[in-house]
Amino acid sequence: MTVEANGSEKPLALTMGEPAGVGAEIALKAWQGRNGGTPLFFLLDDPPRLRRLAEHLGLDISIRDIDSPAEAAAVFFSCLPVLPRPLAADPVPGQPDPANANAVRGAIEAAVRLVQSGEAGAVVTNPIDKRCLHAAGFPFPGHTEFLAALSGTNSRPAMMLANPELRVVPVTVHLSLDQAVKALTPRDIVETATVAEASLKRDFGIPEPRLAVAGLNPHAGEGGIMGAEEGSIIEPAVALLRQRGIDVFGPVSPDTLFTALARQRYDAAICMYHDQALIPVKAIGFEETVNVTLGLPFVRTSPGHGTALDIAGTGQASAASLAAALSMAAAMARRRDAGNP
Repeated sequence: MTVEANGSEKPLALTMGEPAGVGAEIALKAWQGRNGGTPLFFLLDDPPRLRRLAEHLGLDISIRDIDSPAEAAAVFFSCLPVLPRPLAADPVPGQPDPANANAVRGAIEAAVRLVQSGEAGAVVTNPIDKRCLHAAGFPFPGHTEFLAALSGTNSRPAMMLANPELRVVPVTVHLSLDQAVKALTPRDIVETATVAEASLKRDFGIPEPRLAVAGLNPHAGEGGIMGAEEGSIIEPAVALLRQRGIDVFGPVSPDTLFTALARQRYDAAICMYHDQALIPVKAIGFEETVNVTLGLPFVRTSPGHGTALDIAGTGQASAASLAAALSMAAAMARRRDAGNP
């Protein structure tokens, strides 16, 4: 956990996410695990709706409005601290309302400001509904791109999905498969892998990261028989990464890269498109998987799942992935405070 000069902890800033999804429910349940090691956090959300939801779900939870993150530590073990972000419309479980899009976006913006000002230790985001935000004029494909814009960073942001068994980083993210193949370039692979290697050192405490690079085509192209992209795009990128001193190998056939034996050879896999990365990591450990944005000047994590609109409001949602995201954010913030390169 991040520690201030006076020895007190900086709480993690947890955003509301899509109000019609499971974000509020898993936040309530994550707070219930505070005596089991859940890190200190506060929630940016609408307190009255949280109280109604807790009552609806039969959760005995006290909600405490706070005026600043500094108040969170004093109340955390007796009440869930909430920095109020009022909603424009009462959420209906499973039915996202564009009227609440500004509140969702505003919660993310506020969390980033609080981390940048030093009042919070890291940003943890609940899942958003991209279609609903886009309907309200949100100009970004998703969290990753929005957070990069808010941070003002000039480096290429990257998305990592991580659990205790596997870390994956897709080069192309929220693109159709056709668009992803057309967009793939050696430069993108190099930039993504470079950001991933730096983060593994700084945020995960791995002094000499090992990277595996997936092929794009079946059998990694089989020498060009099943596709030319390995030879024209991926292999030149791998060669350049090696010239830069990065421990990397590939392209590796995607159908063998994620076996238990293969995973022992690397610390993260650089994948060519969204599902190539996300399918194996979620299949191996769905509830423990965390979404991490790499290349930002602050720590940001999120549960590895989406809004789960189909079960919102039913009490079925598990807080395991959010709890993992909170714990990972706290650990990453500690390493940054310790001055890891």
